[in-house]
Amino acid sequence: MFDLTDKIAIVTGSDSGIGQAIAVEFAKAGADVTVTFHSDPQGAEETARQVHAAGRRALVQQLDVMDEAAVATLFDNTLRELGLPDILVNNAGTGGDSDVQGMSTETWDRVIRTDLYGPFFCCRTFIQHRRRVEAGGGKIINVSSVHEAIPTPGGAAYGAAKGGLLTFTRSLSLEVAPLRINVNAIAPGLIRTPMTHERTSDPEAMKDELPRIPWNRPGEPWEVARLALYLASPDADYVTGQSFTIDGGLEMNWGQGA
Repeated sequence: MFDLTDKIAIVTGSDSGIGQAIAVEFAKAGADVTVTFHSDPQGAEETARQVHAAGRRALVQQLDVMDEAAVATLFDNTLRELGLPDILVNNAGTGGDSDVQGMSTETWDRVIRTDLYGPFFCCRTFIQHRRRVEAGGGKIINVSSVHEAIPTPGGAAYGAAKGGLLTFTRSLSLEVAPLRINVNAIAPGLIRTPMTHERTSDPEAMKDELPRIPWNRPGEPWEVARLALYLASPDADYVTGQSFTIDGGLEMNWGQGA
């Protein structure tokens, strides 16, 4: 059992899906959690309810990760209400399906600023706070995607952001190693979340997609959350600069039949 007793975590985009599952798993392991949402306050309150049910404190904050001033406020409020954060999970993200020739600059900017600038703003602020701790330490987990490596037609903006997040994770891990801050990424494949509900609840879509996944099913948010729990725990103190794929073997199937 991984132990996060009395740790303080910020989990962005924790109003549903993977972020919600991570926040709840952290609370069950003993952490207090700042829950953030962009446009679903009810979902965030449900996450907070589950954190409280686990016997831990929760702070709910609306957040647009594209806004660096809002990120600074998030950390200030966490520091005041819960204490100095020990763990940061950059889970908030967005997609933007469009081929490049027809993609608007606004769509490109929205995806890159949410999926890449957002983690940058949050990591920068987290490190600025953690470097004041004499003993150092801290955990950063960036939720990426299998599309950090697997290209998708019509997904160039998302792939660019997630590929950038992978290299950002690796570079940052070297920068903050002297501070004993671990920086890792998780790269999920098809996970059953509100974002993928339309696909995962459609038998015809699954008939087409599941044969590409050796385990022949979507993943569940709690499966990603358990991996995040390990990476946030002291058991992972010697793990940094890595991206952990959790996709039922999807990447291993890529290119079969070539």
